[in-house]
Amino acid sequence: MTLGTGTGLAAGMTLAAAASGLAGYFARAVVTPVRERAEDLEILAVTRGSEGDEVILPITAETVVDGTYGLFFHGGRSLARIGPISALEPKGGTVTRPVEKVYGGDLRTAVRGWWTSVVYLNPSHAGFESEEVVITLPGGPSPAWHVPPQPRAAGRPEGEEPPLAGRNIWAIGVHGRGSNRTEGIRALAATSALGIDTLLISYRNDGEAPDASDGRYGLGVTEWEDVEAAIEYALERGAEDIVLLGWSMGGAISLQTADRSRFAEHIRALVLTGPVIDWMDVLAFQARANRIPSSVGRLGQWFISNPGGRRVTGLAAPVDLQAMNWIDRAEQLRHHVLIMHSVDDNIVPYGPSRDLARKNPKVSYVSFAQARHVKEWNHDPQRWDATVFEWLLDLFSRPAPGQSRPGEPGYYV
Repeated sequence: MTLGTGTGLAAGMTLAAAASGLAGYFARAVVTPVRERAEDLEILAVTRGSEGDEVILPITAETVVDGTYGLFFHGGRSLARIGPISALEPKGGTVTRPVEKVYGGDLRTAVRGWWTSVVYLNPSHAGFESEEVVITLPGGPSPAWHVPPQPRAAGRPEGEEPPLAGRNIWAIGVHGRGSNRTEGIRALAATSALGIDTLLISYRNDGEAPDASDGRYGLGVTEWEDVEAAIEYALERGAEDIVLLGWSMGGAISLQTADRSRFAEHIRALVLTGPVIDWMDVLAFQARANRIPSSVGRLGQWFISNPGGRRVTGLAAPVDLQAMNWIDRAEQLRHHVLIMHSVDDNIVPYGPSRDLARKNPKVSYVSFAQARHVKEWNHDPQRWDATVFEWLLDLFSRPAPGQSRPGEPGYYV
């Protein structure tokens, strides 16, 4: 009896230690920047088609979604822009797609790479002139691209004035976790067609901006200060109204900026794609996806959000996950927000985006389908561009806060 009790206790302690270790690993993975990406996609062949090179890839959940994507190879030093599906062979397990452009390197010599939403390495690849500028962040100087509006590059007729030109509106692109400022290049057609300046920024731990002192992501709780520095940069150069463009974790960062920044009154709108609206929901989803028991996942959340977990995560300070739960804080959201989110997002579930729009009338939710995480533009660029263009045009056609249109109460000449 005594031996059995002791054995059971030892087994229980072993299981508890294993659960704690797994929770710690999970928590560290969430807040630790990935410095090297795994080349997890095999490049089977590059062949010559009737209209140029084509690449043959294995069928995966990503490669069979139509649209335009990027394929990084040679350790991320080279990028190929890959076009819509030209052939699908389910029996052979392969998909063929055209190679639209290769930026550096020779795709024919590559054997592995990774699929990405990034399709351009700098604004010039998308047809836009830009200026490389430096923004002083709390951690030091950081590079950014300033892209003035270029309506012709955006496809607008020559001589036609963009509808928001001369309004001193600047958009600031806030990329997602594990990405960089190249993620926002896809938005330039929409912002230029409107006639607004765009600032594509770097922030702490993204490989271009200085790292945070602890080398860890704050999931939005710390990074918003870098966006605030970008807003200040724009305001000093004539901006009057700010639009924050956020992807994935960049959405969480943008929401924190709108909530905390001393320049919040200048933020007129947030345009978010596949955003993190509630980190606890995302972490629970990721735990399930990785077959981590829910209790272990919750312990991982505890490690991230409590002082006692700092030795495990390496965070300088705990991350208040509850402060980033915008479902519970829906009534506190004061800014107009457009959310575009695919129901087939495999990283950040769309449910909180939809629910936030149901709870706050200032939030507009536009559902996409088939697109994987932050690939709404890649799957349907015309719809993404049109949605952003029309929503922002409508918003800026309304009276600014404290103003009104002729004939409305409160309007004075």
